Amino acid sequence: MKKDRILLIGGGGHCKSVIDVIEQENKFEIAGIIDVAEKIGTKVLGYKVIASDDALEQLFKDYKYALVTVGQIRSNTLRIKLFDKLKSIGFTLPTIQSPLAYVSSHASVAEGSVIMHHALINADAKVGKNCIINTKALVEHDAQVEDHCHISTGAIINGGVVVKEGTFVGSQSTTKEYREINGFIKAGSIAK
Repeated sequence: MKKDRILLIGGGGHCKSVIDVIEQENKFEIAGIIDVAEKIGTKVLGYKVIASDDALEQLFKDYKYALVTVGQIRSNTLRIKLFDKLKSIGFTLPTIQSPLAYVSSHASVAEGSVIMHHALINADAKVGKNCIINTKALVEHDAQVEDHCHISTGAIINGGVVVKEGTFVGSQSTTKEYREINGFIKAGSIAK
């Protein structure tokens, strides 16, 4: 069966992790990576950087699927800008989910979000657009992760928590139940 071809926007470390998930999921064929002009012709895990952001409108003639593969630590500004640009051009931004992750059939995950290996999203949890739910992260029942968030490796979002739009939750941090969190939650902390 022929797979749809997808463009990956951003060729750094997060892109490598997403490539691995896409290969494992086996739903898309990676057509190429879009990065800064200086990197055109280089490769990321064997996939070629084929163009810069300036070529996205032209590339849309041949490719309908794209995904933001720029990571988010200090700021999500670039991820949001790229997501909005892709949407305005007309690209479809699929949800990518590792077959090693668990997403409840009673949960929802919006477009452009990536669920990495061994992540858990439990019943009635909601994950917004353009989010990263990283390796071994837990989004517990009734939690809401709003658009453009990054839930880092091993982070725990407990039941009923609302993670406000654009929030970064650091590795191994934990939230208390039924709280609202916003901004930058540093690694290893307890978000009260």
